[in-house]
Amino acid sequence: MARYLTGVQSSGVPHLGNILGAILPSIRFSEQIGNDCIYFIADYHSLTTIKTAEERISNVHATAAAWLAFGFNHKKNILFRQSDVKQVLELTWILSCFTPFPMLANAHSFKDKSERLSDVNAGLFTYPVLMAADILLYDTEFVPVGKDQIQHIEIARDIASAFNRHYQTEALVLPQAALQKDGMTIPGTDGAKMSKSYGNYIDVFAEEKALRKTIMSIKTDSTPMEDPKDPENDTVFALYRLIASENETMELARLYRAGNFGYGHAKQMLFEKCLDFFGSARQRYSELKSEPAMIEGILAEGAVRASRKADEVMARVKTLTGFK
Repeated sequence: MARYLTGVQSSGVPHLGNILGAILPSIRFSEQIGNDCIYFIADYHSLTTIKTAEERISNVHATAAAWLAFGFNHKKNILFRQSDVKQVLELTWILSCFTPFPMLANAHSFKDKSERLSDVNAGLFTYPVLMAADILLYDTEFVPVGKDQIQHIEIARDIASAFNRHYQTEALVLPQAALQKDGMTIPGTDGAKMSKSYGNYIDVFAEEKALRKTIMSIKTDSTPMEDPKDPENDTVFALYRLIASENETMELARLYRAGNFGYGHAKQMLFEKCLDFFGSARQRYSELKSEPAMIEGILAEGAVRASRKADEVMARVKTLTGFK
């Protein structure tokens, strides 16, 4: 059985793009026989930008609730909050003492902001070491990543290799990048890639009135209602086809091309399809959010299981380094 590890950003309520592009594919992957999946909510990583306790806790709960609402099996796999496994900080310090300065200076997470060093805190600079500890702490064999994240795995391998060479051991498992196919690009309400930073996202867990308002704000062209329209160049149609059946998609395309069918009608159909497609998840999410103790219990149970694996690695590391 191969062990996979994925860090889940704790940036609040996942939007439609996050759900279709990451959450649902990851859950399907975790259900495959032979995959031992460990998923953690990276709340320590969020401290580089988020400083308020209330926002962090709310984000963690929203993230966990979304994954659970879509059916993540936390019994078969492991879901936990990063900060609940304290060993990761201990391993981060030990690994930092085997990490050369130039390696961190060349990391994308630092270089992207290095022109304005006043905006760079030490946490952002050492971010790759914490990420390496996240991976190495659980004897991770594979880390599913996109092309832009391969450097993080390379850094983790380099640090682990340096540690192993120094102690002439194989105490740390060298992880491999499980390169994911380029994920689908989900268009936002303005037609650009859906992103919270662009403010063009759709929150499928929002109240019906708010959800409908967002969908009705999707930008379209100025083709009159009575004229035929091109479904292949329309954001509403692009979003609809992602969650509708083939027959439903073909019918909407026919309505576009037939004319006497407005974008407002298409947006209403998208709204109704969202309520249908995400109905059970919306209900489950609402239930979980109203029971924070339930979420805390699930995350705590996952942390206990993750800690057992972490203890095995730390026992090897601390014996070699002379810490008892």
